Amino acid sequence: MGYSDQELERPIVGIINTFSGFNSCHHNFADLIEAVKRGVLSHGGLPIEFPTISLGEMFTAPTTMMFRNLMAMDTEEMIRAQPMDGVVLLGGCDKTVPAQLMGAVSADRPAICLVAGPMIAGDYQGQRLGACTDCRRFWGEYRAGRLNADEVAEIESRLCSSTGTCMVMGTASTMAALAEVLGLMLPGGAAIPAVMSERRRHAEATGRTIVSMIKNDLRPSKILTQQSFENAIRLLMAIGGSTNGVIHLTAIARRLGIKLKLTDFDQISDETPVIVNLKPSGEYYMEDLFKAGGIPVVMKALEDVLHRDAQTVLGSTIGENLSAVPHPAAWQDVIKPRTAPLFESGTLASLFGNLAPQGAVIKRSAASPDLLTHRGPAVVFKSLEDLHNRIDDPDLPVTPEHIIVLQNAGPIGGPGMPEAGYLPIPKKLLRAGVKDMVRISDARMSGTAFGTIVLHIAPEAAIGGPLALVEEGDLIELDVPNKRLELLVDDTVLAKRQEQLVLPEPHFQRGYGLLYTQHIEQAHLGCDFDFL
Repeated sequence: MGYSDQELERPIVGIINTFSGFNSCHHNFADLIEAVKRGVLSHGGLPIEFPTISLGEMFTAPTTMMFRNLMAMDTEEMIRAQPMDGVVLLGGCDKTVPAQLMGAVSADRPAICLVAGPMIAGDYQGQRLGACTDCRRFWGEYRAGRLNADEVAEIESRLCSSTGTCMVMGTASTMAALAEVLGLMLPGGAAIPAVMSERRRHAEATGRTIVSMIKNDLRPSKILTQQSFENAIRLLMAIGGSTNGVIHLTAIARRLGIKLKLTDFDQISDETPVIVNLKPSGEYYMEDLFKAGGIPVVMKALEDVLHRDAQTVLGSTIGENLSAVPHPAAWQDVIKPRTAPLFESGTLASLFGNLAPQGAVIKRSAASPDLLTHRGPAVVFKSLEDLHNRIDDPDLPVTPEHIIVLQNAGPIGGPGMPEAGYLPIPKKLLRAGVKDMVRISDARMSGTAFGTIVLHIAPEAAIGGPLALVEEGDLIELDVPNKRLELLVDDTVLAKRQEQLVLPEPHFQRGYGLLYTQHIEQAHLGCDFDFL
């Protein structure tokens, strides 16, 4: 390969390159890798890039979530197998960051996270556009007959105006922010738009930092603690983050033997206001958050309730890093003061009851307040195919009072727990002006989505969870203030249904799919493999 002994005596920095022609979020990686290499070389290291698999949300079937653990295994084994002293985790798209963090935590060599950065906002007739919150909004208008095909096509051409990840507080932005507050990314790195020169300067600084981490043997196990994850949960709630953050944080923590429970998320959520005014919970986009100071300013607003002695990749603590960060400026409306928040309590709520014995999640900051307490009859879909075939049937017996139920869309039933929880409102209701209704499933939903939507019901229907017992017309009660989700059917009736229940056939008979089916854990445990 042509390396001299003198060069090989330097600290060797692996750079994971997850570029793929099928991953639109990662198309700026050549520039970022060049910048990382500059930083590594200037600090006395030897940079060597290598590939792992790449997961792009839009072009991966049946869902990227099915392959998150495969990417985590790839990341862990390649870090461990190859002769590197430390590693730069270059990711960005939704599942890539949690997969890389899971793998790097398990490999436990010095590691630092670098993300692609968010896209900049687009424009349509004077309206700013962001994928994919606004694409869902306009698609709803199209289904309701208020936009024609030509208008939708023009909007589609403007939704993704640059390289980078979704520019709203979806899962990619959420996980970047969580990597930052966990101390595994340089401060300020989550919100820098992909196309800005600052993103490259940040990449160069990341290269310098990983060499310092190697010299000081600063590994994930020396940075991450229970307090680190409590900080991350608090930030998740304050930014109006994705429901997927619950699953991913749980999985990352379990790699360290730290067992996060839904009640941990709930307790912190109840005492943490939403202070970041970004879609889908608010009004703005990631580039606006960057201009307002990014995640460091959000953390400054939360400083007195964070564990300030938590460690970071800089070798300094959260508190030390925040000492020079200003408080949210009065001139901007993106980061609110805690005394005047966007929402009084945190973005997420955990639900329990006879329909979700092991829990479920709702993004209350993106829900309709008048539906957070609701009782209605179920209209039931047995699968995604059933939903696709019948949801827009004009004869479907559904009113705005109904609760739409999707079964068999969980980790095993989906397969892969797809982002199918954003169940469409039937066309006949959309055209009558209905904009939201209660929807429940064992699926996930994109962090860019909105509505009164209950997700992650555990145990899932495909393994015989109570969700599988719901039948057409059954009354369901949603009570978010009291954290309850109840199927109002007599226990003796449910017991008889359980005896007669026939579970769906497995999706896979061989290969990774079979491994996945045999070892995947449920949502409340983070959907990791039981042997990892």
